[in-house]
Amino acid sequence: MSAVALRCDADAERKLAHLRERFAEAFPVRAADEGVGGNAGGDTDDGADGDTDATAPFAPVAAHGTFVLASAPGRLEVAGNHVDHQGGRVISSAIGERVWGLAAENGKHLVRVSMEGFGTDAIDLNDADWRRPHGVETQSSGALLRGMLAAYDEAGGPLRGFDLATCSEVPAGCGLSSSAAFEVMVGAVLEALFGPGPFAGTPEPAPGQVAAEGGEGGFVPLDPVALALAGVTAEQRYFGKPCGAQDQLASACGGTVLLDFGPKVPTVTPLAFDATGVGYAVVLVDSRQDHSVHTEEFASVPADMRMVANHLGVARLGDASVEALFANLQDIRAALGDGRVMRALHYFDEVARVDRQREALEEGDFPLFLKCVRLSGASSAQFLQNVSPRDAGSEERQPAMLIQGLCAHLLSEEGAWRIHGGGFGGSVLALVPVGEVSGFVEAMDGLLGYRACREVVVGGPGVLARRLP
Repeated sequence: MSAVALRCDADAERKLAHLRERFAEAFPVRAADEGVGGNAGGDTDDGADGDTDATAPFAPVAAHGTFVLASAPGRLEVAGNHVDHQGGRVISSAIGERVWGLAAENGKHLVRVSMEGFGTDAIDLNDADWRRPHGVETQSSGALLRGMLAAYDEAGGPLRGFDLATCSEVPAGCGLSSSAAFEVMVGAVLEALFGPGPFAGTPEPAPGQVAAEGGEGGFVPLDPVALALAGVTAEQRYFGKPCGAQDQLASACGGTVLLDFGPKVPTVTPLAFDATGVGYAVVLVDSRQDHSVHTEEFASVPADMRMVANHLGVARLGDASVEALFANLQDIRAALGDGRVMRALHYFDEVARVDRQREALEEGDFPLFLKCVRLSGASSAQFLQNVSPRDAGSEERQPAMLIQGLCAHLLSEEGAWRIHGGGFGGSVLALVPVGEVSGFVEAMDGLLGYRACREVVVGGPGVLARRLP
């Protein structure tokens, strides 16, 4: 059993106990002698907006239905930066930290959610407009919730009112895809409560599922690709971020996977990635620059690449070739500028690097894998230009670029480093020789003046859900 599966097994009962306490506080059950006055059992709720405290109780209900526990991991982008949205290929891994949710039907026509650290929210299923995006929810957890509910309902899922209490181990804003994990977890809750529905999977558990859930039964078969693609729609249409599907697929599928976004439905191929087994630790260095506040700059990357693709007569760069780019280079430079050309060049070179990294992992050539990580980091910084924000005055503060410079000094060619995820802040991924981890962490934390480093365990189970006895 993998280390991350063991961790998930140990966490499940602890998280369940914590969530039971939070659920009982947020969603009380009306005592038998309270009668039926007020709105205690009705379909309206007063205290259900995102501005209330996460522990503020909703109106009581008469009873709750069967409880379900669901969880989904954050993800590590192992290889392939900003290529998924253009039909490229990436390597991603699930991590040990997870988003957790405990849910039960409430007998109302309301979906009510209490999110630890993120307040509360409610969606009235009697509202004729509940399925459409609400502009005031843009870039909020409520938008992701609404998007997942709409995806389930529009695909024919038998949606009813329920209550959901959540908590998260995945830190927000540092590039570990907490939003994707939340989306996938919500979809798993829906399938466990109301399925079989549009997110139903095969009757056999996914790798690591039985171990991670303690083998106690109640396993809910899930379709990770269907869950992931619903999450992408929620993030793009409701949350307002033009993401690709890498984060959601990595969270839903678990383990380490090669994701090919060339086909209409992305293909998922399991890969072996055991950095510890070859003497390396995976360390994320937090820049303390929240990448989520740079959504506009993030959005410029796929937009710029798409403009180059359109100039080449295709919808995305994955449908063109680097030879076509070179054949039309002067026209594209004149029409779109050098910055967009460099981002397109990064795309083609990065996809080729991912292919070499896959081969390196399959052939046991970890030095080649490390070399490609370093080349990827340089390409993202120089050509993709997504390491530092480019807002006016941002040159005063470029923490992610500084961290890459410190990694180069501390590790040289003994390790590797690159921007992780969307960029413009967030975290830097470092592969550090196991014997040097403590020295690297001490030096990096000391130079930055805060606890910046987080060692990450990769692999293990993806999205999980079970019905509780």
